Amino acid sequence: MKFHQKKHTFATAGRGFIQITTELQNAVADSGIQIGLCHCYIHHTSASLVITENADSDVLSDLENFMSRLVVDGDSYYDHNAEGADDMPAHIRSVLTQTEITVPIVKGHLDLGIWQGIYLWEHRTHQHLRTLTQTIQGN
Repeated sequence: MKFHQKKHTFATAGRGFIQITTELQNAVADSGIQIGLCHCYIHHTSASLVITENADSDVLSDLENFMSRLVVDGDSYYDHNAEGADDMPAHIRSVLTQTEITVPIVKGHLDLGIWQGIYLWEHRTHQHLRTLTQTIQGN
């Protein structure tokens, strides 16, 4: 069994989605692994990783709109607001989504469905640099 690990840094422009499928797939291809697993972990408590629709951007805006109604910025119910009105809501959004994903590798490619993409979902309203560790294992 082979292992390959890569750190990625992504610059976000604030709240929203960045499709990272291509960068992750390129690392899988570089690893030479043909069958196995690709695990991705984001090192932050106010951003997350999701697999969702990659063909219609309305899905992304609908997800953001839903989350904005579910977790409201500046809600007086929250005590933690050290970095602004979006601070605690960003942490809640991260907990409701996921900080890690695992995708099978088949024939040297991420085995995603035809309409699936992997996204970094920034939950803060201002820009950040986000670090992700990708671990690829297999044969």
